[in-house]
Amino acid sequence: MAEILQKDGTWTFDGETIRIVPGRERGVHLLRQTLGELAVPLSAVAGIAYEPGRKSGRLRLRLRDGADPLLQVARGRLPDAADPYQLTVDPDRAGVAEYVVDEVRNALLLDQVPDGPSDRYLLPGPTLPLSVGAGDGTVTFDGERIRLEWNWKTEEGKKSAGTQSLPLEDIRSVEWLPSKGLENGYLRFIVLREPTKAPPKHDPHAIELFGFKKDPLMAMVAAAVVARLPHPSGAGTPATAPALTKTPPVPPALAPDEAPDHDALLRRLRELGELHRAGILTEDEFTAAKQAVLKRF
Repeated sequence: MAEILQKDGTWTFDGETIRIVPGRERGVHLLRQTLGELAVPLSAVAGIAYEPGRKSGRLRLRLRDGADPLLQVARGRLPDAADPYQLTVDPDRAGVAEYVVDEVRNALLLDQVPDGPSDRYLLPGPTLPLSVGAGDGTVTFDGERIRLEWNWKTEEGKKSAGTQSLPLEDIRSVEWLPSKGLENGYLRFIVLREPTKAPPKHDPHAIELFGFKKDPLMAMVAAAVVARLPHPSGAGTPATAPALTKTPPVPPALAPDEAPDHDALLRRLRELGELHRAGILTEDEFTAAKQAVLKRF
C-alpha cells in the first residue's frame, strides 16, 4: 500500500487501483471537490511522475487516451487547479511522492499495462443524477434524458424555444469549450436529427458560458453524457452501459449460436474483473455476468 496525504488531497495505491480523494481546503478547485473520490484502475494508467519545485512539487498521473470520459471531453483544456490527476506536494513529502511513483510504475511493468489508447472507457464518469447551473442556463442529466432550462441571461429568441428535453439516444456528440479571454465558452449537445450551426448564444441545445466560477462544472455534465455514448474508437461499449441493464449484455463473440472460443472467454472474464474493480459493475452484476461466461466453457 502506498499513500500520500496532502492539503490538496490524498492518493492511495493498493496495487490495482489509485484512489484519489480531493482535499477539503478552501483552495481546492470546485470541480475537483464536486467530482469527489475517483477510483482509477491500473489498466487506465499510462504513466506517473513527480515534478519537484521551489515551493512545492507536483504529482501527475497520466491516463491512457480514451480511458476517461472527462479527459476525452476536456481535451487538455482543464486548468491545472481543476485537473483531478494532479496533486500539489509539500517539499517535506517529496520522498513519499517518489515512493508512490515507484510503486505505480513497478505495477505497470509487472502487469504489462499498455500505455497506448484505450478502445473503451475504463472510468465510469461522474455520479448521477447531475445538475449544474452556469452561464445562461441549467443542465440536468439523469442517465436517460438531458434537460436544459434557461435563466434571465438567456437571449430572448433562444428562451422562446422553451425548456429542452433531449433523450440520450438522440445525442450524437457533446462539445465543451471553456471561456478564454473575451471569448465565451459553451456546452453543446449535437442532436442526430437537428444539427445546427447557430452560435451557443442562439442554440437551444447549448449553454453559453461566461467564465464564472461554476463554468468548469459543465465539463462534468459533458463527461457524464459522453460516458454513455459509443466510444470514439468505435470499439467496445460505454463504460457505464452494464449498469443501465439488469443483465450485462453478452458480447457478439459469446453469442449462444456460436461455438465457444476459450481465449475469448478468458479475455471476457478479465474485462469483467476490470469493470468490477473500477466500480462500473456492482457485485451482483459481476457475479451474474461471470457465471454466464463460465457456463460457456
